[in-house]
Amino acid sequence: MKTIITSSILSATINNKGAELISLKNRKSGREYIWEGNPEYWGKHSPILFPIVGTLKKNEYNYKDKKYELTRHGFARDLNFKILNIENDKVTFSLQFNQSTLKMYPFKFELQIIYSLNDAALLVKYKVLNLDINTIPFSIGGHPAFALKNKFETYGLQFDANENLKNYMLENDLLSEKTQLIPIINGILPLSYSLFDEDALIFKTLKSNQIQILENNIPFLNFKFKDFPNFGIWTKKNAPFICLEPWFGYADSFDSSGNIIEKEGIQLLEQNSTFECDFSVEIL
Repeated sequence: MKTIITSSILSATINNKGAELISLKNRKSGREYIWEGNPEYWGKHSPILFPIVGTLKKNEYNYKDKKYELTRHGFARDLNFKILNIENDKVTFSLQFNQSTLKMYPFKFELQIIYSLNDAALLVKYKVLNLDINTIPFSIGGHPAFALKNKFETYGLQFDANENLKNYMLENDLLSEKTQLIPIINGILPLSYSLFDEDALIFKTLKSNQIQILENNIPFLNFKFKDFPNFGIWTKKNAPFICLEPWFGYADSFDSSGNIIEKEGIQLLEQNSTFECDFSVEIL
């Protein structure tokens, strides 16, 4: 099942499976801004990463001396969400714990995803509600893939702060001890497929709150992600998209203890508490 919301300028289509944004289109020009999901390259569009971001060591973790298995990026992206509320320009999706999730993740939670359109901007809000008697450890993140209609090398990313882009390199989907500095020119990272020869770029810290995607040096999209501490950038070889991924958390490292409470980048949500964060996509 798919849900459509509209503003005066944009229409957004969300799949109830995973509450995944699958289309963001300019109603006047017809331009599509979200990757089509061609499985030849990557069969997703904008999955939600919860209750982990990235890969766990051996795809498992420990909690209170018990071992649990959890695959890469967690289960939220694969489950059906319910609609709590819908208006012309706004929709709220909800995923609650069930017997299946408790086997992988022994915590009672509700995850709400709220999409709202305002003229040429889409706001995406995440809410995690702790319904458990215990503190909940979790990570959460976005993975939107933006469609690029021209040659990949004609695009660049403009950061709104003076960045020292330290990439924490992946090896077998885990963070290795290797890092590299990614050169940028006047705040712009020119895109090339060679940047992603070793998989995604992983930044534990960024100063920026906004990245603009440039097309032939002209910005056409603002991506705002204030308060997200971690960030990923990714594409597949020869694929016509770029993923901008704001995160709370990231993959395990090789020396991870496996204790989910001690996991680097993990968020801890107290009983009867709610966690909120949001990012936005503005079409220029």
